[in-house]
Amino acid sequence: MTTDLPRLLLDVKALAREAGRAILKVYASSFAVAEKDDRSPLTEADLQSERVILAGLRRLAPEVPVLSEESAQAAWTTRSTWDWLWVVDPLDGTKEFVRRNGEFTVNIALVHDHRPVLGAVHAPALERDYYACEGIGAFRSDATAAGQPIHVAKRGAGPLRVVGSRSHRGSSLDAFLARVGPHELVEIGSSLKFCLVAEGMADVYPRLGPTSEWDTAAGQCVLEQAGGQVLRLDGQALAYNTREEVLNPHFVAIANQGSDWLAMLK
Repeated sequence: MTTDLPRLLLDVKALAREAGRAILKVYASSFAVAEKDDRSPLTEADLQSERVILAGLRRLAPEVPVLSEESAQAAWTTRSTWDWLWVVDPLDGTKEFVRRNGEFTVNIALVHDHRPVLGAVHAPALERDYYACEGIGAFRSDATAAGQPIHVAKRGAGPLRVVGSRSHRGSSLDAFLARVGPHELVEIGSSLKFCLVAEGMADVYPRLGPTSEWDTAAGQCVLEQAGGQVLRLDGQALAYNTREEVLNPHFVAIANQGSDWLAMLK
């Protein structure tokens, strides 16, 4: 596996944008919505994006296996031996895609020894990219600006800025908000929640509902390289490919350690 992560990151960013163009073609059409076994929505955009990404990753690093939401998963006896793997969500926020609110992303992450070391998050409808890798930090670019470094914000004196899921709020978030006191809540879809914390627009993203590894790996890389953390409720960093199940434990994504976030979540 190549260790030239900065060069690879540029290729992965371009691949995420290529997948985004495939998504937007479907977005502009009268697309149908199917239902998967877990009752989550599936569209042709999910499948077209995955085809683009898998073909691209085979070109970039054919030796690295892929864990992707829309593909059959390798048996744990095989997957447990992987030191390197791609973790991919071809269309994160399909509910937002169906609602046509623009808050959906393409997520591509490279995981090494259970940690995301490279990540690209592309929001096709917003023409925005967040991308990061170890050694160079985290960046944002959009239609009007080239890549600019991003960093988490220091905790200010004003209300706590909390970012939460638009489609999966739940009573657990309400309980957290009751504990933290004065706050501003921004609800947004997909992995953009991690990115808002990473670029200093929010202080904390608590997640006490179900997510899978492909939902979080790319966003976690962006946030960590911007100076933040993604912690399980036991205080350990959220890790990848450590067990047969691909569902994540509950976690909190934070800009800094100035508050006892974990206590507020229990």
